[in-house]
Amino acid sequence: MPARTKKKVPRDEVQRPIQAEVQAALAALKQMSTPHDRENLERFGITATKAFGVSMANLKALAKRLGRNHELAAALWETGWYEARMLTSFVDEPACVTPGQMDCWCRDFDNWGICDTVCFHLFDRTPHAWAKVAQWSDEREEFVKRGAFALLASLALHDKSTGDDSFVETLPLIERAATDERNFVKKGVSWALRAVGERNTALHAAAEALARRLAASPEAAARWVGKDALKDLTKPAVLSRLAKRKG
Repeated sequence: MPARTKKKVPRDEVQRPIQAEVQAALAALKQMSTPHDRENLERFGITATKAFGVSMANLKALAKRLGRNHELAAALWETGWYEARMLTSFVDEPACVTPGQMDCWCRDFDNWGICDTVCFHLFDRTPHAWAKVAQWSDEREEFVKRGAFALLASLALHDKSTGDDSFVETLPLIERAATDERNFVKKGVSWALRAVGERNTALHAAAEALARRLAASPEAAARWVGKDALKDLTKPAVLSRLAKRKG
């Protein structure tokens, strides 16, 4: 008896369910949008050419209904809508994210909101995160470079298994980037320095030493980063928390 051949499903039939989900998600985002949330984008300095204006709480609620789906995340990203791209942070599957995808999406970053959210909720959970910190820190594009330090800050906050040495090795990257005068880069650099320094007492000492060195720099941007980081690193609440953690 001859073996049965598997019927090939036309490509458009494979794509249709994902596209239907995308359209349903866009319709839901449109319904959730409010004038207040649209105004908030401008208020917080988020420039997005295609945006509905949806609160983070509503975005997370929709993402929970959609569930994890790598193909859906890729299709949502391709729409170019700010909120659809924000959804991918909670919908994509970290284990399925490739280095090429990270580079492609990072080049699409056009505001700090999408940059930080994708790094904080998705990219730092991938196995390629550390390599991208080093790679992107040398890039020229503003939000690619910010992505390096937003990702480093996210790792400092979420990665519980990596030892201190890996974080110490990022301090020269921070020091080199601290001279970048662009607002969103230097804020990302300061965030990374503060986050590394708040992991434990040993890293705090190293981060504070770098912050003090930067605060005394002849470079205006480096001085700003150093002073901004020191404000957090020397707070009594931070020092108390680190002391309790050490104990």
